[in-house]
Amino acid sequence: MTRTGTRRRTGRKSIQWKDLTPGQQTALLTLASVQVSLAATAWADLALRPAEEVNGGKGKWAAIIAINFVGPVLYFRRGIRR
Repeated sequence: MTRTGTRRRTGRKSIQWKDLTPGQQTALLTLASVQVSLAATAWADLALRPAEEVNGGKGKWAAIIAINFVGPVLYFRRGIRR
């Protein structure tokens, strides 16, 4: 929005939830659920795991986990010392 409260025209139409088909809505909700579950599981594991068992700093991995899908997978693949 501009200072006067009017919107600028960008030529792009924003997609809203109601514009999606039921199948698209289901797919989006499923992907979002998987993402949240992965991140929550990774953060819980990181919080409970001793620092000696983590490759690198815990703060670094906490931030990396926040990256959609890639972060939690990287943590479980590379962040844990085996």
